[in-house]
Amino acid sequence: MNGTTGLIVLAVIFGILLFIIFLYNSLIYKKNQIDNITGSIDTLLKKRFDLIPNLVEAVKQYMNYENKLIKDVVELRSKASAVSNLKSKLELEDELKEKLDILFVNFENYPDLKTSNNLLQLQLELSDIESQISAARRTYSQVVTEFNNTLEMFPTNIVASFLGYKRREVFFIPEGERKNIDLRNLFK
Repeated sequence: MNGTTGLIVLAVIFGILLFIIFLYNSLIYKKNQIDNITGSIDTLLKKRFDLIPNLVEAVKQYMNYENKLIKDVVELRSKASAVSNLKSKLELEDELKEKLDILFVNFENYPDLKTSNNLLQLQLELSDIESQISAARRTYSQVVTEFNNTLEMFPTNIVASFLGYKRREVFFIPEGERKNIDLRNLFK
């Protein structure tokens, strides 16, 4: 009987150890998913960041009175490159996107600019990158939600607490972007 009891105790201990390893590995997997998506977002923001000087140069040739807007774009680009916090970087990048959108709306006043192949290609690339950034943000929020759920659910919350894992923030749209856009103001 003593040998059988010892085997049962060892089997239970081994089962608990395997369960803890499973929980630990699932937390590591989800944390790494967040880091991977964060890296993807950074890569896309860098692609957008690299396109902006080309866009500014193409536009400078045609647009004289929008110099303030162009300077704002360049300044925001510099600020965004200096920030390392993902949330702050994305807030600056959102402001930069808004300025770029206004810049593209102003292209309508310049027929030569609208037909520039170089500018059209830059617009297409920028539009594609914006779509990819949007998709990456959705993926990030989904992965963070899964991670946060795991942190709060029993029994992984015990292992997460032991590892010192904290909740991560999902992306939220700033209040100003939730309002309907008044197109008349955009075209002024």
